[in-house]
Order: sequence, then structure tokens, then C-alpha cells
Amino acid sequence: MKKISKSTSLKDLAMIVCTCLKQDQIDAVLTGGAVVSIYSENKYQSDDLDFITFASKKEISNSLDRIGFKETKGRYYIHSESDFIVEFPSGPLSIGNKPVKKFNEIILKECYLKLLTPTHCVMDRLAAYYFWNDMQSLDQAILVSKHHEIDLDEIETWSIDEDMLKRFVNFKLKLNS
Repeated sequence: MKKISKSTSLKDLAMIVCTCLKQDQIDAVLTGGAVVSIYSENKYQSDDLDFITFASKKEISNSLDRIGFKETKGRYYIHSESDFIVEFPSGPLSIGNKPVKKFNEIILKECYLKLLTPTHCVMDRLAAYYFWNDMQSLDQAILVSKHHEIDLDEIETWSIDEDMLKRFVNFKLKLNS
């Protein structure tokens, strides 16, 4: 496994963390802004990595300790050689009212990363726009949509289920402009 250094990219760090967890039989999925960073090839840069897992804090701490991470408050972990914070928000993994059951996987050499699909990444960002009027998240959803194939029908159906059709229409207009 790669060694963590000041020059370790967000994607590489995510892969190191996910690989370490997987070696300890901890299933974790990368969500949030870090997925936007990966899918936008760093056109948007997140400063933290959010992993959703059902593992206990003790299991996570024991695993990440092996690669030099120390727990701070809550479910936050820091590494002396990285400016990125690793966080473990509580699960289950859902976007609005929709549980997420389909994921993307990246496997490079001996490293592994499980993350939201591009479609679910867009939905995750749209949820922040829909429910908290977060315009930066709308921009991130558009950024990912322009870099990856997404399932607009699935996003529209989810938006209708969330009672956010008007906001979805606004997203589509901005996406096509």
C-alpha cells in the first residue's frame, strides 16, 4: 500500500483509507464532496473525505491507526502528513429518502475504493441544493454531470419522490445552458 505524504492526493488518500478498512473487513463507501473532487478531476476540491460504514468507532480507530491516523473529536481522523480530514458520518447511506444500494468501485494495483456512482453523487449534491438551498452543491452537481454519464431519468424520479420537481427542472436548465 502507498505511504501517506504531504503530496498524497485526495483520491489516493481515499483509496489508501478504503483499502485499509477493507483489509480489516470494514465495508465503507466514500460520499460527499470528495466524490465530486474525484469525478471532476479536482475542478472542485474537497478538504475532507466522508465514509459511511456500520463499523464501530473502535473498529475504525484500530484499522486507521495502522496507517497513522489519529482520532480527534467525534468520528474525525487526522494524519500528520495530510491536510485532509477523514470523517465517518453515521449511516445508513441514503440520499433524501432513497437508500443507496448501487456503488462504483475503483481498483488500481493494490488499492481499492468504493464510492457513490456519478448519478448518486449528483443526487447527493442536489439533496443539499434541494433541502438547504446550497447553490455551491448545485454547481457541483452540474460539474459532475458534465464530466460523467448520469441517469437523468433516475434523478428525475427521485426528485419527484422528494417533492422537488421544480428544483430538478432548474438543475436541468442550468445543465443544458
